[in-house]
Amino acid sequence: MRQLRDKVHRDGLRATWRSVNARLDDPLPLGYSAAGEVLAVGEGLEGRFQVGDRVAIGGAGSANHAEIDLVPGNLAVKIPGDTPFEEACFATLGAIALHSVRLVRPQLGEWIGVVGTGLVGLLATQFAKLSGARVLALDYDRARLALAAKLGADRTWCLSDGDPAAIAFEASGGLGCDAVIIAAATTGSEPFETAAAIARDRATVALVGITGTAFPYRAFMHKELNIVVARSYGPGRYDSAFERQGMAYPEGYVRWTETQNLQVVVDLLAEERLDVKQLTTHQMPFDDAGKAYQIITSASEPHLGIVLNYTVPEPLTPTIVSFPTPELKPAAGACVLGVIGAGQYARTIVLPRLAVLTGITLHTVSSARGLSAEQARRQFGFRHASSDAEALVNNPEVNALLILTPHSTHAALASQALLAGKSVLVEKPLALSRKELDRVLAARQAAAGFLQVGFNRRLAPLTIKAKAVLDGLESRKHIVIRANAGRPAADAWESEPEHGGGRLLGEACHFIDLAQHLAGCPIVAVQAAAAAPGNGPAEDVGAHLEFADGSLATIAYTAFGDTAYSKELIEIFCNGQVVRIDNFRELTVVRDGKHTRSKGRQDKGHQALLTAFCAAVRAGGPPPLPEEDLFNSSLATIALKDALREGRRIILR
Repeated sequence: MRQLRDKVHRDGLRATWRSVNARLDDPLPLGYSAAGEVLAVGEGLEGRFQVGDRVAIGGAGSANHAEIDLVPGNLAVKIPGDTPFEEACFATLGAIALHSVRLVRPQLGEWIGVVGTGLVGLLATQFAKLSGARVLALDYDRARLALAAKLGADRTWCLSDGDPAAIAFEASGGLGCDAVIIAAATTGSEPFETAAAIARDRATVALVGITGTAFPYRAFMHKELNIVVARSYGPGRYDSAFERQGMAYPEGYVRWTETQNLQVVVDLLAEERLDVKQLTTHQMPFDDAGKAYQIITSASEPHLGIVLNYTVPEPLTPTIVSFPTPELKPAAGACVLGVIGAGQYARTIVLPRLAVLTGITLHTVSSARGLSAEQARRQFGFRHASSDAEALVNNPEVNALLILTPHSTHAALASQALLAGKSVLVEKPLALSRKELDRVLAARQAAAGFLQVGFNRRLAPLTIKAKAVLDGLESRKHIVIRANAGRPAADAWESEPEHGGGRLLGEACHFIDLAQHLAGCPIVAVQAAAAAPGNGPAEDVGAHLEFADGSLATIAYTAFGDTAYSKELIEIFCNGQVVRIDNFRELTVVRDGKHTRSKGRQDKGHQALLTAFCAAVRAGGPPPLPEEDLFNSSLATIALKDALREGRRIILR
């Protein structure tokens, strides 16, 4: 609610409404624990996997309830022997339980209390027994407690029978449980009270279930209990370098990663030392998934593990749409548009504005996983949805492409699209390195279509008004731009060097291009300094730009501020006058001591750029934004990164 309030204050109600609606409409794939057969193996995983391997997979957003899943290598393990998929699909749930047991470091003969005997609690019971510990299982459900006893629990206690402390101390010879694993799912904090009652002095309490977190301080303080919270499947979880980029942790320091935990689970299943058959209460075809969720949410019948099975038609190919290959080309004067990328930015900013344009054909929207593309097709009126970007690039029915994918893919996709004869609008940045930029430049020089970059602020109404004032002055300018960007999310892909390139390349490039546009001549030299970075690329940068006519620009891009404050402020000092744009909602011109102001709703030029691009495609050119300017500001952005690294002024060549 605070973020919502701040965004309304900063950007206005309309922009906030669009953003919230797009977020609420974001398609969310369900599931995180599955098993199946490998259809294809990505580059770099040769030797680890091959087509036809039987694997268990994990991870929300990866191991989805779907016929086909795209899974990073560190979230997949081979299934040994002939373990059926119906058992191996429990691997992720098993890894969650296993990690919670590892956190309490059980010793041979110790007593482990397990509070909650659902799926995770019953798996934790088995892992604690396999480690040589003795288990006291506690729950309100007598049937589940009976199952816990069959799976190895040494003692059980129904919590509706009263205080469990007596049985815990009687079983352990008066000491209490050496560790307690809370695997209950409840909004209350009773599991913490139970843990305090049964634990010995200085015991460890591990939280793996979702419960209330208000714990009885006095009881925990009196026994000096330790609380640890299990991070899902184990070390590596929520670390994009490990999960998405395949980084390995050194075994000497991190022995049991989430990948290793998954492997242990399937190994124990193959050895028949771990039992999930008794945890499986239902098996259903995927078409009955709605019924499965109804059973869980309504508790209409007793249930534990519900396995969804797929009947997959042959042949199975990892695409949603297979494009035909007839030589159908758009008619002269037409704009037949394809869009690659259907993420949050696309659905919030770009696609709603495309949908209201007339005189264009929305042919195909493509995304890597396909689900968001199909959602966008239905919502915005595209003819087709696809998960095959290459097929879209080469489709002769399409003559224009919008590229809205992660930054690291922009240069390659733009180059391919240009060489395929398309006119291209690629979201910023155009490239992350000089090598990539040279590749795009070479493709453009050999292309029939034209190239545009999503530097929409050039076409913002207030920018156009400011430029009209400045163009009449014919004098050198000093431009000061401040961007109060706020801190990125901890897991933001934009901050990853491999995918996003950091915010200097990915976001500050907007203001570098805008400064060049306002100056009215090319950037010739740059220098920069940065505040000490955190875990990723520098997010706080001060940049200095020099222009061919002697004008200067200073850009302060900061993550240190409060996002409730104005995000963008542009000030231009020229020939005794000042032109000021505040967050693209207010323009102020100061001349001869007089302030002239104009206000309006926030408009950063997105609609104008899309309209101009599509009109230029229909007309056969010229492009609305000078291509030479776009390449030069892109080169200046990359040079600023070099300046940060080398600590010197860099002259553009």
